[in-house]
Amino acid sequence: MDLASVRRVHVRVEGIVQGVGFRPFVHALATEYDLAGFVGNDTAGVFVEVEGDGERLAAFVADLGRRAPTLAEVERLTTEPVPPTGRPGFAIVSSVTGAGRDALISPDTATCPDCLAELADPADRRHGYPFTNCTNCGPRFTIVEDVPYDRRTTTMAGFPLCAECTAEYADPGNRRFHAEPVCCPACGPALRFVTADGAPVPGDPLDTAVRWLRDGRIVAVKGLGGYHLATRADDDRVVTALRARKHREEKPFAVMAADLPTARTLVDVAPAVEPVLTGPRRPVVLLPRRADAPVAGSVAPGNRELGVLLPYTPVHQLLLGRLGMPIVLTSGNVSDEPIAHRDNDARRRLAPIADGFLVHDRRIHVRTDDSVVRVFRGRELPVRRSRGYVPAPITLPWRFDRPVLACGAELKNTFCVAKGRRAFVSHHIGDLENYETLRAFTDGIAHFTRLFDVRPQVVAHDLHPEYLSTKYALQRDDVELLGVQHHHAHIASCLADNGDPGPVIGVAFDGLGYGPDGTLWGGELFVADLTGFERVGHLGALPMPGGAAAVREPWRMAAAYLDEIYGDAVPELPVLRRHERQWPAVVALARTVTNSPRTSSAGRLFDAVSALLGLHDRVTYEGQAAIALEQRAHRDERGGYPVEAGGPVPLLEAGRGLVRCVVDDLLAGVDPGRIAARFHHGLADAVVRSAGVVRENTGLTAVALSGGVFQNVLLLDRVVSGLERDGFRVLVHSRVPPNDGGISLGQAVVAAARTACKEGPLPIASCIGGGPS
Repeated sequence: MDLASVRRVHVRVEGIVQGVGFRPFVHALATEYDLAGFVGNDTAGVFVEVEGDGERLAAFVADLGRRAPTLAEVERLTTEPVPPTGRPGFAIVSSVTGAGRDALISPDTATCPDCLAELADPADRRHGYPFTNCTNCGPRFTIVEDVPYDRRTTTMAGFPLCAECTAEYADPGNRRFHAEPVCCPACGPALRFVTADGAPVPGDPLDTAVRWLRDGRIVAVKGLGGYHLATRADDDRVVTALRARKHREEKPFAVMAADLPTARTLVDVAPAVEPVLTGPRRPVVLLPRRADAPVAGSVAPGNRELGVLLPYTPVHQLLLGRLGMPIVLTSGNVSDEPIAHRDNDARRRLAPIADGFLVHDRRIHVRTDDSVVRVFRGRELPVRRSRGYVPAPITLPWRFDRPVLACGAELKNTFCVAKGRRAFVSHHIGDLENYETLRAFTDGIAHFTRLFDVRPQVVAHDLHPEYLSTKYALQRDDVELLGVQHHHAHIASCLADNGDPGPVIGVAFDGLGYGPDGTLWGGELFVADLTGFERVGHLGALPMPGGAAAVREPWRMAAAYLDEIYGDAVPELPVLRRHERQWPAVVALARTVTNSPRTSSAGRLFDAVSALLGLHDRVTYEGQAAIALEQRAHRDERGGYPVEAGGPVPLLEAGRGLVRCVVDDLLAGVDPGRIAARFHHGLADAVVRSAGVVRENTGLTAVALSGGVFQNVLLLDRVVSGLERDGFRVLVHSRVPPNDGGISLGQAVVAAARTACKEGPLPIASCIGGGPS
């Protein structure tokens, strides 16, 4: 449409355009171009009508996308001519509610520089105010109860604006113009400090929290998406006490630093990492720990990395600024429970852990844990996608012709709701192993389906019949149920992450997933697209003596590997001596079919090698032994174990070959750090050679890498480098985690592809020509 000849136009703007200052931006832009009309929110996004000179209209529409606010993401902009009215002036009009809901909600965003400047200015009326925010920052997803996004549909509804905030809210020239969470000391939330039994502590709440932290006490801090437990990071005594009270024996704690210079005293911050650490999302970033970091050894025992984050709310900014030292900041829960976010529940659950509580009276509607990322080759590699990222959708190049709910996996659960071209992957729910987490899962599904107006017609789930997420799916009525194999969902998740329908060579390495053959898969080589897969290779299956006990006690997997390789002639190794009393019984168990399911898992291979090297015979959290193996590997070692990777079933003998090489080096007295590195390199080289075998048979030149094992950047870098050197195009994760936190996205796109293939026309390229199945 040639806007130069039009006098009035209706504009529809879709994307993340609510809660990011888009209406004030439109108002200012229309004023700049001397145009009349109005702008408002509705359940689809933002609507605009503008009237004036045609050339100015055209320039205005072009600038809507080009000059949009920093936090806005304009996905689509459409225009339609309408009759002129002749009415002067430009206004922000009341939001419009309706039946369909396509509006997007912004993630919670770290405090912007303008608000930080006010926070530090003694002359400003918001000086030191711990809830300062504007259209460019502050709470969004965690306070939104419904759409369209207005104050009345958030947990700020109970805080009527004072006269001064009302004036800012109504002033088109103010950055708080129509900022829904706007508040100040006169009209907004307030902090208070109470003891573990609820008794108020007199004095300034922040000063009290600072004093208690300096004294070596544990303080529960109510944040954006829930409660955290905080203590000083340099005091081994109090960190050890926190571990004991929280029942978190060894899993690393995150550390919050006041600013980037302080973070640099803790970890090495490469140039590519700085924008991730300081950006508006503020995840926990896993970085190499400095040898002289002023952090207690019990913060991240035996780990060469620290998870570091910077303050993302004024509360954190003020607390860290006054304290003058880094703090441990970990989720407010007992291990395996969801983070506490409701005040009464937090008091009940955290009183045995925290000595005092720094709380406020703004209700949290949706709990969200901190996000966790690594940085791989300059791009984010998500480990946990939650606060700061959710609920921004994953926009795809294909459509969901029918609304989908994908229920995810059992561990690191997320769910996904999808319609149109958007997939909304939920915040981190956690491990579905208790009532509290299951309730968070079901409540979250109800909230997302209402918020984004998704009425599922297809519900996708894992094949494992005992997963609580699967059981939930099977209880749904009036929907089409679709089971998706765990590792196919991993590869499909990587395809969706990259906007690629396949087919590809897929490498899925993780802990465990239910295989259609009745065994537990986890070291898989596929030819796959979104509709299906063919298993063309895998690590050799071997028993898990004791089933779940073999996950908790990696030495059992070492016993299984050694028995498979050496039989009764197992060399005299330290792992055997450490467990000589139990060894015969565990080996006998491995040789039976009773309580020893067979697995091709790459994760269990890492466990076995970790135990062989004496790193972990037992673990207290998922993936601990594998993480230790990566951490121990010498970075200057370039050699890798030569193992068999080809043959009719690529990868089949790689696991046993690697373990044999590890044993040979152990018996030769080679340093365990060098053995760990050679193991990583050998496995990576086996993957590259196996992909080459599949390429010879299929002609495929793209490889997708997924599964929790590919959070290991030592392995990932060697695999990617080898594949690229051999001319492959490599797909890795950057928008959702490679671990089970990305499974729900994979389930959703598989469901869409399969239902589209059934129903035609076929909007997904992989359906055309019928990819592998």
